[in-house]
Amino acid sequence: MPADWTAIEQLPATKLTDLFAADAGRLDSFSLDIAGLHFDWSKTHLTKDAVAAFEALAKAQDLAGKREALFAGKVINTTEGRSVTHVAERGEGAEEDVAKAQALHARMRALIDAIDGEALGAIAHILHVGIGGSALGPDLLVDALGRESGRYDVAIVSNVDGAALEEVFAKFDPTATLLVVASKTFTTKETMLNAESVLQWMAEGGVEDVYGRVVALTADPDKAIEWGVDETRILPFADSVGGRYSLWSSIGFPAALALGWDDFADLLEGAAEMDRHFKQTALGQNAPALAAFADLYYAQVRHCETRATFAYDERLRLLPSYLQQLEMESNGKGVTIDGEPLTRPSAPITWGGVGTDAQHAVFQLLHQGTHLVPVEFVAVIEPGDTLSEDHHRQLLLNAFAQGAALMAGRDNADKARAYSGNRPSSTILLDTLDARTLGALIAFYEHRTFVSGVLLGINSFDQFGVELGKEMAKAADAGGQEFDVSTADLIKRAFG
Repeated sequence: MPADWTAIEQLPATKLTDLFAADAGRLDSFSLDIAGLHFDWSKTHLTKDAVAAFEALAKAQDLAGKREALFAGKVINTTEGRSVTHVAERGEGAEEDVAKAQALHARMRALIDAIDGEALGAIAHILHVGIGGSALGPDLLVDALGRESGRYDVAIVSNVDGAALEEVFAKFDPTATLLVVASKTFTTKETMLNAESVLQWMAEGGVEDVYGRVVALTADPDKAIEWGVDETRILPFADSVGGRYSLWSSIGFPAALALGWDDFADLLEGAAEMDRHFKQTALGQNAPALAAFADLYYAQVRHCETRATFAYDERLRLLPSYLQQLEMESNGKGVTIDGEPLTRPSAPITWGGVGTDAQHAVFQLLHQGTHLVPVEFVAVIEPGDTLSEDHHRQLLLNAFAQGAALMAGRDNADKARAYSGNRPSSTILLDTLDARTLGALIAFYEHRTFVSGVLLGINSFDQFGVELGKEMAKAADAGGQEFDVSTADLIKRAFG
């Protein structure tokens, strides 16, 4: 075992309640505030010795150098030979990358102004088709911030299951719908099939020039032109912006259109504020680094195979799904950046749910099950509703009490009613949920994922694991794929 991990593996397994009892300043040591977000890791097993051990590992893995390379736009996605420039979309990358991003943002804003001015006709509905990062990010933004915007009705469709599109068709008027097609390569089969079905629905609904109602979001504009989109309605983004990091680019177009440009600009600034914090702050007071240290401790030392995030705010109900892709696609790797087998656990399984709903579904296992699952609570001080204040009070009290109960536990002579306690949790508390704080929150999760990848020695920015099944399905559709007897039987049963 490498010496740098040995110090971490040998950390004492002190109970959480004992850590508080031994250190009156523990809360101050393991909580901080940045960009309207309050972070509290005091109910995790992080200690000053643990942070020091992780700082030593970070030095050995050259986290500082890799962080500098990220912000300098250098090639850190080594398996694909690409730089990684999503921070430039927020104004914090290399000068030439920032200039390019700002020029593309200006192009996007001009198109939004044209649509608002009805240059494409009267638009009431935005139907965005994409998949993965081309859908999850915009969906999160619109659902969290756009419910009260009143500007446009927005639907994000990613599933190739036709039922997903038909649900939208039943609600939208085809003659008042703008189709937004989001695909980095503009060849993604699921997305392009959905887009073609939307065009057919629009044509059958009375739209004479269906391509005149299409906006393309892509890193390959030529492919979009070949498909039929007018060049003036193509919003490019850099090939060095990965899909799961792309909501800051033109992929965020439906959110910018629905929310208005000022909110989108606030989103970028909130993320940039977290960028500056991550770039400039010592690791012991660095929110993404401390979160990554806790993640790695539980996955590597306590052998926790999962981590759960619970959003105690209905507006953040899509956050767990968004984090699943961000973390598991980034760090679910089996080889190091040197191409050697990864000899320790990679990313844990990310899962979660929403508020008090989850308490009545999965918290039984968290409190009394045999699995140790680190829990993260995300909540907002300012309510998102106008009902009696008791709704929000009960929501927040439940979030805070769950973390306290996981840590403290409770003895009982009846073992079925006993709680072992010593179960870790962290809390992220937003002052309010707006574009700025949401931008900072998402950027925090991005950098946290990056730190974990660096300390594990893996490349967080490729995703070859998603390709094999898709390639086999494509080959099967063309009749050129041989399968095992089980899969062949399933295909025969489905298609005859």
